Amino acid sequence: MENRPLIVSVLGSGGGVAKAVLSLLNKAAADPTDPLHPFLNRAEIHLIDRKPKKLDEYGRIAPNLKGRFVLHQFDLLELDRVRAHLADTGTSLVIDLSWADTVDMIALCDELGIAYTNTALEIVEVDDNEELEGFTLLERYRMFENNRHRFTRVKGIVCSGMNPGVVQWMAHTLLSEPSDRPPLACYIVETDSTFFKDPKRAKPNTIYSSWSPECFLDEALLNYPMLVQRRVPLVLYAPAYGQAFKVTLGDLQFYGALMPHEEVLTLGRLYGLETGFIYKVQDYMIDLLRANLDQPNALWDWEHRTLDPAEDELEGEDTVGVLVVYEDKERYMYNTLETRTIYAKYGVNATYFQVACGVYGAICTLLLDDLETGLFFVDELLAATDSSYGEYVSRYLERFVTGENAGTDGLLLQRLKPF
Repeated sequence: MENRPLIVSVLGSGGGVAKAVLSLLNKAAADPTDPLHPFLNRAEIHLIDRKPKKLDEYGRIAPNLKGRFVLHQFDLLELDRVRAHLADTGTSLVIDLSWADTVDMIALCDELGIAYTNTALEIVEVDDNEELEGFTLLERYRMFENNRHRFTRVKGIVCSGMNPGVVQWMAHTLLSEPSDRPPLACYIVETDSTFFKDPKRAKPNTIYSSWSPECFLDEALLNYPMLVQRRVPLVLYAPAYGQAFKVTLGDLQFYGALMPHEEVLTLGRLYGLETGFIYKVQDYMIDLLRANLDQPNALWDWEHRTLDPAEDELEGEDTVGVLVVYEDKERYMYNTLETRTIYAKYGVNATYFQVACGVYGAICTLLLDDLETGLFFVDELLAATDSSYGEYVSRYLERFVTGENAGTDGLLLQRLKPF
């Protein structure tokens, strides 16, 4: 693919993840040692959104790429319009950062032989069916798997953000290490303290999140807590914020909610271990969610705001990692980024930058590695190929902490603390 100009279509280019991805690619375009540098210097980048930013704003985000941007405004639900765009532009890579239907977008890429990557599964049919509330993540995954066999021409990496995405590489790394006893469980863990430097800036009846508040509420309110045991997904019939689960990463300890996530399903299926995602947000939001356990639907009518360091002075950091549990010990690996540091360098918060690094890893893999045609989750990619995905994501996620706990807090239900 390096022998011809790279033509990229970025779907959902007006969102926070797209801003982070473009900022990272801007750095790559200016660095001759970056593996994407030769591609980006001959690239044509089409930015597509229902509500796109103005060209000058994209230029401020990525000045080294400004002359390569082409703006488009249309709805990704208009599949004939999307097909025509991809065909007419000769798009060779789709970076899907939108809420468009994942199966529909992959089907178009398969039809036209275009490489594809995204950060999460989106299925419009699931979102439109209120009867599926409580199980929307499971249903998205089921419908994706039910359609996966149809695609024979596309080369794609699905769900490659931070989590899902980079965390599967961390899990693969830890589980590949020798041990005298087999692992019992693998947990994805995250604690995100990003919030206003002055907490008085928080307004009442407002949901704050370092990423999409709507997607956060989908996981926190519309889905039951989920884990996987012996490759079988299980749900707890309780609100996610009605209990918490203990995590110990050396000197760092916290309690988080059990949330449904794509990587819990893929890792559980691949390795046969107990898997789950334990997630702690800032204390302000935890208190707010617990105070409204008896009226969760009311939170959808509140104002929703993404914590953006360009709009307010923020502090805090996002720690994302993996905890592998053995009978008598635990191993862990995590990355921590501080929002003020990342904002000064990339103009986005830490959470969005971590996601962008997963997207960067997928782009590099699709353009540089020798992949067979097919669709891969990141853990599948690492198990089935010699991909350099880990090397790519480590270029900008520079520091990963690894360590071992001398004891263990046990399996998920042993970690539970009710409220």
